[in-house]
Amino acid sequence: MSDSFTTMVLNITTGTAETVTDLTRACEEFLTRSAPGRDGLLNVFVPHATAGIAVLETGAGSDDDLLAALHHLLPADDRWQHRHGSPGHGRDHVLPALVPPHATLPVIAGRLELGTWQSVCLVDTNKDNANRQVRLSFLG
Repeated sequence: MSDSFTTMVLNITTGTAETVTDLTRACEEFLTRSAPGRDGLLNVFVPHATAGIAVLETGAGSDDDLLAALHHLLPADDRWQHRHGSPGHGRDHVLPALVPPHATLPVIAGRLELGTWQSVCLVDTNKDNANRQVRLSFLG
């Protein structure tokens, strides 16, 4: 493929707890290598049925607030028809309907254009699968 489209895969280990993992630095490093000085779009995609990508503030409690809100909206109990895995795992399969598995973000002059407090994050509530891949693609 031409140099106007570049992709790389991040391998992320999220562990056995529900997590919000900040990917911003990895996105910036990818753009430094693949889009120096260029304008375009960065697509961040997690090809998993139980994880999502969110743009939100981290470090000030918003990441924990997001997990708490998801726990309120999607309780980890036996109400779910999808029943394999740990108790309440069916909720993890509903997560991508609320936190989509992708985000497409502007890149200006090789830099990710985020607001002052915004970060690009992997949201993973699935405690049964600690290994995730995230695909970063630049289209310029």
